[in-house]
Amino acid sequence: MSTVRRDLLPLAVATPWAVCAGLRVTGRERGWPWVPALSFVPYAAASSVLPLAVAVARRSPAATLLSATAAGVLAGVTLARTRVSPVRTDGARVRIVSANLLFGRADPRAVVDLVRSVDADVLCLVELTPEADRGMREAGLADLLPSEHVRGHRPGAPPAAGGAVWTRLEVLDRGGAPGRFEQPVVRLAVPGGPDLEVTAVHTDPPMSVRRTARWEREMAALPSTGDDVLRVLAGDFNATRDHAAFRRLLDRGYADAATRAGQGLVHTWTPEHRPQPRLTIDHVLADRRIGVASFSVHDLPGSDHRAVAAELVLPPR
Repeated sequence: MSTVRRDLLPLAVATPWAVCAGLRVTGRERGWPWVPALSFVPYAAASSVLPLAVAVARRSPAATLLSATAAGVLAGVTLARTRVSPVRTDGARVRIVSANLLFGRADPRAVVDLVRSVDADVLCLVELTPEADRGMREAGLADLLPSEHVRGHRPGAPPAAGGAVWTRLEVLDRGGAPGRFEQPVVRLAVPGGPDLEVTAVHTDPPMSVRRTARWEREMAALPSTGDDVLRVLAGDFNATRDHAAFRRLLDRGYADAATRAGQGLVHTWTPEHRPQPRLTIDHVLADRRIGVASFSVHDLPGSDHRAVAAELVLPPR
């Protein structure tokens, strides 16, 4: 068997993993279907031993080198999100919970119980319908978090396009970030600490050519960090750390609370009634000057998303 013929099969097998690694390293994925495909980098990393085994079995040096390089890249970028960062212990603490209600179908009592159990100061809700809003109030959410900024769906938008931020802290200002879904923004006065701006994020999922382009625009339109106020973005980004648009957002001054806590591979979404895939698309992003004391993920009955909770440590005023 000639060297060329011996290399053809293992090189062909290795090519999808090599393309995935190349896109991940260069950040050159653009549009659909490349953007949603990059959500599965952890799966590619876990399965990257397969092309390497084929290359070794076929005794192909070229394919072995290609497969080993791709496996190393994919494993490196995947395992990097499990490293724990040092935790600052000084400063005021703010506990934030974020939940996607899946068209408002999540159990409101479960949400309120979670707020109570983690002693949350702020709750960010997305895919909030008018019925879900009533359910939260009836379940006693206002007793725990008396201040609110609820933005219902706009005319022509689906009822589940609403969003809300509830808090026990003093609300200094209210606004919204641009996007197809409502993304409420509040500026909060934190006792013993600097003001904090919180955005309940819900970007359009990149499920088609048109919606992927909108997702890219909405990711780019999220606010950057700045010296005027500390910022936190919490919600459903429909993005993982393997998306270049998400990493560009991090480069604008944010850190992922899950990654800082060494839990960047804990999944937050699975399709309804299916065990796979499991993706990490819900995040709490905090100004890098903010510490992360803890991060946790919680099942949410009625939703295909899991709620995320983070305890943040603010720098001195």
